[in-house]
Amino acid sequence: MCPNGKKFHYLYSRPVRGNKYGRTEEFYQCEDCSNCLQKEKCCKCKGNRKIRLNEELTKFHKEVLCNLNSIHGALLRMNRSIQSEGANGIIKWNRSYTRARRRGSKALNLEIAMICCGFNLHKFHLKKPAIKKAA
Repeated sequence: MCPNGKKFHYLYSRPVRGNKYGRTEEFYQCEDCSNCLQKEKCCKCKGNRKIRLNEELTKFHKEVLCNLNSIHGALLRMNRSIQSEGANGIIKWNRSYTRARRRGSKALNLEIAMICCGFNLHKFHLKKPAIKKAA
């Protein structure tokens, strides 16, 4: 239903472009938008409003929202925020990494990836003695 209370009618289905899993999306069009008072708010097109609907993607979105809004999801999100903040703090303060030395998005991505690899290798190096003691 559109904001003015008009129904959408099915037009056609087609496969999603670039999707290797065979998903399809359905296209719907509003029955009549010619004398609609809310057309400026609703759409920017000249004709009737068209929408695309992907049922499988909508189902995945609902599942993700249920997982995120559960108690377990809230605990995982809280834990992740603490962990990432700690890692950034260690890289910035303990390793004195305050600014990027390269320009451009590709070079910057490479630099951040190298910093992260170094951070992970340092963590692994520190855990080696604990692994040897456990064995």
